[in-house]
Amino acid sequence: MKPADKKILFLARWYPDRYDPMPGLFIKRHAEAAGSFVSTAVLYLRAISDNSSVFQLDQTTENGVFTVRVYYGTNFSLPAYFSTLLSAIQFIKAIIKGYKLIVRQWGKPTLIHVNVLTRMGIPALWLKLFYGIDYVITEHWSRYLPVTGSYAGFFRKLTTKVVVKQARAVSTVSENLANAMKAHGLRNQNYLLLPNLVDTEVFKPKDQIANEKKRFIHISCFEDRSKNISALLQVLNRLSRKRNDFECLMVGEGIDLQAMKRLASDLNLTSENVIFTGLLEGESLIKSFQSSLFMVMFSNYENMPVVISESFACGLPVIATKVGGIPEVVNDSNGILVKPHDEDALLKAIDYMLDHHQQFDSGKIREQAISFFGKAAVAKKLKELYSI
Repeated sequence: MKPADKKILFLARWYPDRYDPMPGLFIKRHAEAAGSFVSTAVLYLRAISDNSSVFQLDQTTENGVFTVRVYYGTNFSLPAYFSTLLSAIQFIKAIIKGYKLIVRQWGKPTLIHVNVLTRMGIPALWLKLFYGIDYVITEHWSRYLPVTGSYAGFFRKLTTKVVVKQARAVSTVSENLANAMKAHGLRNQNYLLLPNLVDTEVFKPKDQIANEKKRFIHISCFEDRSKNISALLQVLNRLSRKRNDFECLMVGEGIDLQAMKRLASDLNLTSENVIFTGLLEGESLIKSFQSSLFMVMFSNYENMPVVISESFACGLPVIATKVGGIPEVVNDSNGILVKPHDEDALLKAIDYMLDHHQQFDSGKIREQAISFFGKAAVAKKLKELYSI
């Protein structure tokens, strides 16, 4: 079957507090890119802290993509075993209700595109075995990386192996993640790289906004275990004792935001050098990039942070740690790589970038971002995935 004849159904759960501050954003972008050459729909499932057995179904058409969101309660005041069992039953009911609505309003899919394993792979496997509807997988999650230690559990591992093996193809957002999955015995003869899409028509450079100080930006989910924001603040404290001509925008929110604010205060880092903005979206986020000279992150581990590709789309060089998939896109032409935990190296890199950022070619950085993360480039990769 040719790609143009297919109807692709994206399956996903929402993890807004885990890796995606805007629920389903990465998946939504992929679905819209695929929609340029096939008919696409998205079925999102979202567990909510509610002991109600009532399901809420919302349906919309967003940028040409038929979208159904199913909310279902999972907070049961029962012993753990029974709560887990009831939650699983709720999940099954939710997927059935959402799928039936999709078929009724949009039609029967010819291919399922699973996003984030393992749970969403189970209904895809079921549809393949009993209805002959094949599926592909896109994995975004860093849990397979050795440093996280979060890929565990006999049943999860066994189920994941079966789901991955039965898929027509598996795509990952970095080669590093693909290698980590293979190291866990997740075998499939068709692994493919599929970058997260950046809207390069929105994320783009503008004439540098004049600031009193040299501004750079850090964006994250403010989870210190992975993002190592505390060490970044320690480095900024050392930098502030050396020079006072900079300011760092700390953009985002998360479980450790307040702790990081307290640490900044303890380090005598004031708004003269460090500015906590909270979560920024839309035009406010774009302006924060456009007003900055470069982006910095000092993560202990990563998969492939979308903020790096967004920075590149805005023509900004990046300072980042040599972890996960980051070395696949950051190099001497568009930034500086440092070893994780090496605060001396980070201090040296920021100090250097403040004075030499103009040596990085903003136009070429953006061109490379468009050719790799832009909509046309990602649509081409999706077409390849669906044609396997």
